[in-house]
Amino acid sequence: MTEQSDEQRGLGEARASGLGGAALLLAASVLLSRVIGYLRDVALAAQIGVGTETDAFYTAFLIPDVLNYLLAGGALAIAFIPLYNRVRRRDGEEEGDALFASVLGTLGTIAIVGTGVLWLAAPGIISTLFDDFDPATQQLTVRLTRIVLPAQIFFLTGGLLRAVLMAHGRFGAQAAAPLIYNGATIAGGLLTGTVEGFAWGVLIGAGVGNWLLPLVEIRRVKAIRARFAPFGAHFRAYLVLALPLMLGVSLVTVDEWYEKYFGAQLAAGTVAQLGFARKLMMAPVAIVGQAVAAAALPVLSRFHAEDRDQDLNETLEATLVRSVALALLAAGGFAVFAPGITTVVYQYGRFDADATAAVSGLLAILSLAVPGWVTQQIAVRAFYAREEMWRPMGLGTAIALLALPLYAAFGREAGAVGLAWAGVIAISVNAVATLAWARVRFAAPSPMRLLETVLRSGGVALAAGFGSAWVAMNVIPETIALIELALGGGVYLFIALALGTMVKEDAVHGVLLSRFARRKDRSA
Repeated sequence: MTEQSDEQRGLGEARASGLGGAALLLAASVLLSRVIGYLRDVALAAQIGVGTETDAFYTAFLIPDVLNYLLAGGALAIAFIPLYNRVRRRDGEEEGDALFASVLGTLGTIAIVGTGVLWLAAPGIISTLFDDFDPATQQLTVRLTRIVLPAQIFFLTGGLLRAVLMAHGRFGAQAAAPLIYNGATIAGGLLTGTVEGFAWGVLIGAGVGNWLLPLVEIRRVKAIRARFAPFGAHFRAYLVLALPLMLGVSLVTVDEWYEKYFGAQLAAGTVAQLGFARKLMMAPVAIVGQAVAAAALPVLSRFHAEDRDQDLNETLEATLVRSVALALLAAGGFAVFAPGITTVVYQYGRFDADATAAVSGLLAILSLAVPGWVTQQIAVRAFYAREEMWRPMGLGTAIALLALPLYAAFGREAGAVGLAWAGVIAISVNAVATLAWARVRFAAPSPMRLLETVLRSGGVALAAGFGSAWVAMNVIPETIALIELALGGGVYLFIALALGTMVKEDAVHGVLLSRFARRKDRSA
């Protein structure tokens, strides 16, 4: 019994180590991708500015995003990896390949047909949803929509290829895809100097980074077959898991839709301002929440397939604690230094000081949503790893629908600022509700441990924020914005590290000191 327990513990440590390595790879990829993405946004802001053309560019992604969502494109890995792992372990590798072929062929065919239908219907959809746009802006939105819409074929089929690769422990294509995508978008914009150039860059980047690269990589793992079998047993099994992700909605998706829809009813440039602020806010969400969640799902689903629910719960809880702590520190830093961050990233060319003031004000508010976003991204994996899709999507759909009047009222009364606050409130409520239901269903995670993390890490972030803000205003001389931001950010990190070490705050004590502790244990 003791030997078996030691073996299981060793396996658990190996899995945790693998999860950590994959998470670090994806986090590094996301960080670099965000840097490249900001260069893309800088190029867009400098050449196009904050106005109707930028509104059209951001709005052009709404129809493609809806198609992606209806086909569960953004959740392909969530729906496919647990099923794929279970089929391979229960029925063998050949049945896993058959499942892969059926889903790839059927989903790819549906994506092609859906893209064609929406390409033809784009003018009517845009004129109906965005009737507050002037005719020229509507026409530009339609043109840009038709350029970026076929990219969803590459996103959907390429996402399935990357899901299979991740199930086999290969995360390279997943890490490289966003880098190529953002790089191509920048190249398209800079080479043409037009907003259409950015759109063509999106299409090319999706084809090369999100589809061609994983296609080349997966051929090293297995042969590729595609089979159109919408009524076959394999696709039906996938559909059972994916259907709630197709039919349901969640604030992780519709928050941006709400901002675009209600923002389009406000002053010109509002959609662009919210879009620029949102992209900055999503950096820590992607680096901490999305990267960790993507790396965790294959490990958690394997625990469930092996009936190791205790390991699943413990791994999820530990991941949540560390990630929430980091999210709170990131939120504090982004809230305090929103003006400096916006200036350094965006204030070039036609993006002037007035635009910086508007976007930085929105960023300071949206930063408060970072802990909720990160928590939601990871907590929902407690359900997905167990192939329970209906419960979290039912909860998310209910909250998303209930939040709709909140966005409408706040947007009507306070404009872009109101929409930002509505997003903060809604995603925070969604995250707490998901945690509560996971606790009821699976007896984990521990609410007291998470509350302790929030209080301790939040206190550190608050103290570091006030301290660094005081130093920035009274000690650091006004120089170049980048230098001011670097010095102020350095003070924030120094205070956070010092206080975090004193109180053993999870993001500092766990992440920075755990390696030293493990070495000390091994040497003993």
